Amino acid sequence: MTISIGNDHAGTDYKFAIVEFLKSKGITVINHGTNDDNSVDYADFVHPVAHDVENGTSTYGILICGSANGVAMTANKHQKIRAGLCWNKEIVELIRGHNNANVLCIPARFTAIPQAIQMVETFLNTEFEGGRHKKRIDKIPLSC
Repeated sequence: MTISIGNDHAGTDYKFAIVEFLKSKGITVINHGTNDDNSVDYADFVHPVAHDVENGTSTYGILICGSANGVAMTANKHQKIRAGLCWNKEIVELIRGHNNANVLCIPARFTAIPQAIQMVETFLNTEFEGGRHKKRIDKIPLSC
């Protein structure tokens, strides 16, 4: 499994902790995020992650910024991306199980690092339920 990760300056510490966690599980990580806390534009890091997921270079994407709203909005502009903003593991279970999300968006200013790692673990271990949820996912157009 390969995960692409992107972050802005608000998510750097989170990114490092998540990357360490993923690597401890034997998961390959592609880092598209910034590595320091100097102000950057989140979109510059979102697009490469979304492209990796769209073209199959990565199985999933993880995006981190202050509120996670900006990264989620940007990622969801891409075809084949279903990015979900989560602040606890219960929401993560829903975006994977019901919405078949392929990108997890984490709000660094509203979660703690251990909580973010728990969300990543939940994201990776939750399967899409299919059934009635697949019918709904199929109604999301690739373009309008």
